[in-house]
Amino acid sequence: MDIQKIVIVSPMIKELKAYIEHYKLDQEIRYLTEDSLAEKDLDWADAFCGFQIKKNTNYSKVKWVHSLGAGVDGFLYDQDWDDNVLLTRTVCSFGQRIGEYCLSYLLRDTQAHQEFAKQQKKKSWNEIPPALLRGKKVVIYGTGEIGRKVAEMLSVFGMKVYGISLSGKHKPDFEQVMAIDAHFSVIKEADYVINTLPLTDKTADFFDKTFFEQARNIGFINVGRGRSVVDEALLEAIDKEHVRFAVLDVFRDEPLPEAHPFWEHPNIAITPHISAVTTAKEAVDCFVDTLKRLETGKSLENKVDVQKGY
Repeated sequence: MDIQKIVIVSPMIKELKAYIEHYKLDQEIRYLTEDSLAEKDLDWADAFCGFQIKKNTNYSKVKWVHSLGAGVDGFLYDQDWDDNVLLTRTVCSFGQRIGEYCLSYLLRDTQAHQEFAKQQKKKSWNEIPPALLRGKKVVIYGTGEIGRKVAEMLSVFGMKVYGISLSGKHKPDFEQVMAIDAHFSVIKEADYVINTLPLTDKTADFFDKTFFEQARNIGFINVGRGRSVVDEALLEAIDKEHVRFAVLDVFRDEPLPEAHPFWEHPNIAITPHISAVTTAKEAVDCFVDTLKRLETGKSLENKVDVQKGY
């Protein structure tokens, strides 16, 4: 693919430019903010690189779009996509980062960190024996690159890791992978549920009232997409003790509105979409590697199946 002109749009364009200049690329590059991007820039460019941009942006004007994030729902979900435009995504340390994020909250739970913090405030000496992760059952929704890395990490601790995917195809580090239409049977026995699913038509509003009614006092972690969870259903599930606690890193609206009930719920932990941040260096390394592969006709491991949405 012949790529000569590239538009890069990001809040961290200064950092990206600094790293890209180390590569001494032959291409002409425009570095823009989201607000400064105009139609004329897409008319000029062969390629676009960035996070999601304003809805209804016409990407069909370029040959190649590269997402600076792992997710591509900002480009595909609820939008038309020209099949003639190649879409790729960033692949880097996301799995490791999300795995460590999830592990930290699982350990917080089994080691009773919150209970000990409460006791410290009261100067109360009350022994609470920590539990072990070994033998706990965790169900991971999504068995792609990120889900597999989380499974690998948790299985080291002796956890029984089950996966849910569209195909139900077996993957390493999972005790079993089940198709998404047969997942209720394993939920009833789960200690924890982790969502790593991308946002597609099939996963939007997936974690709804029907889903949570199958659970039995689980810990629920969402590092996938906020629109996969029905907020009201999650709150009701916590009240009914189907969900013991929730850890949420992604939300329907970001930043999360100040009036949202999640903020002050005692059994919900909130983080501002940081479980898998894209560093400027990793983003540039992946982008340049993809560019060079396109120039030389090599295969792409980060090519997005636009029909599946990931």
